[in-house]
Amino acid sequence: MNFPARQKKLRQHLASARLDGLLVSHLPNIRYLCGFTGSAGSLLLDEAGSVFFTDVRYDTQAHEEVKGAKVVVAKKAVLQAVAEWLKKRQRRARGWRLGLEAEHFTLADKKRLSDLLPAAIRLKEAPALVEKDRMIKDADELERICAAVNLGATLFDQALKVLKPGVKESEVAAAMGYTAREQGAEEMSFPTIIASGARSALPHGRASQQPIQSGAFVVCDFGVILEGYCSDQTRTVWVGAATHDARQAYEAVLEAQLTAIKAVRPGATVGEVDEAARKVLRRRGLGRYFTHSTGHGVGLEIHESPRVARGQKELLEPGMVITIEPGVYFPGKWGVRIEDMVAVTANGCEVLTPTSKDFTAV
Repeated sequence: MNFPARQKKLRQHLASARLDGLLVSHLPNIRYLCGFTGSAGSLLLDEAGSVFFTDVRYDTQAHEEVKGAKVVVAKKAVLQAVAEWLKKRQRRARGWRLGLEAEHFTLADKKRLSDLLPAAIRLKEAPALVEKDRMIKDADELERICAAVNLGATLFDQALKVLKPGVKESEVAAAMGYTAREQGAEEMSFPTIIASGARSALPHGRASQQPIQSGAFVVCDFGVILEGYCSDQTRTVWVGAATHDARQAYEAVLEAQLTAIKAVRPGATVGEVDEAARKVLRRRGLGRYFTHSTGHGVGLEIHESPRVARGQKELLEPGMVITIEPGVYFPGKWGVRIEDMVAVTANGCEVLTPTSKDFTAV
């Protein structure tokens, strides 16, 4: 990972954002910029360079991990160390503008920092500068994401071994989690969704103590974190002898998903990709049962920009990694969702998820 290059690129955004410096507090953004993987720290960037602040718990770790930035280990609170550093180096500054990550910096911390700083340093809400850069994955990131996707995909095979009538949803999820850790995953990307029967109509129905029953779908939505990067996939299986309605619904979702994937290409908007999926389901008479967005970016976080949703205007660019996951949900009955991770390429896209999407009954 070329952390100094990422910091240099971010500095180039400061002037256009009318900022003299940026205080990065969101831990995934800090990891992206300098490599720190701990749970406490702030990264200060300005024209003079980069300084990473943390507390004594991370003295050794910070000096080992942080690249492209000076490390300051705070003897007191991290924010106090940031304020003292700024006061020493901006004594003659007038109207020096320090950007804060508005979506991640609390009001309480903003007030605390403001009280510590001289009036000459003004705190400003910064746009999502780091998140914008993070949308485009470099070769190292794509390699790690592919490794996470491939590891995660093996968990579906484990699920199929365990998944049968009478087994609890939580037991299936536990078997997948155990296998993931055995194979080297740091943790699951999110609490595994194993939603059976009527619960499969809940788009985010986390695994419960409910036993799996015949005659309905089971939605399996899961992913792993490997070397900091997330995977995300969904497969839906039928338990027992499949009905005509079940096959029809599944085929409609699969057609919508494949059509949306074909719409992924540089220059297309994420809204166009979303509409491609919706158009298929409307034609099939199922449009009103598709209740969420078609996808989202994935990387250091399970949900990143861009959001693949209705009306969104973000243009797709090579290096973006998104999910394509349409679904239909019939309250009180069952639901179906199919999800792959897709990388935008120079000529279109590449589906990263290797798992079959054929209709499966167990």
